[in-house]
Amino acid sequence: MTGKSTQVHIHEKLIEKAKEKLSGSLLTVNEIAYELGFERPESFSRLFKDKTNISPLEFRKSFK
Repeated sequence: MTGKSTQVHIHEKLIEKAKEKLSGSLLTVNEIAYELGFERPESFSRLFKDKTNISPLEFRKSFK
């Protein structure tokens, strides 16, 4: 219906959840990655940067 693949929808939801956690919690990026189901934090950071054009840390710093 949307023209997007299932994987794209999953990634969008993961990024949405990650943004919530990065802006509203004191969890580390690694802890957030593990909570979201990533086995390797590097994979999470790469996906986040691919989808938002900034790293998770850069995103978090924008809220300080």
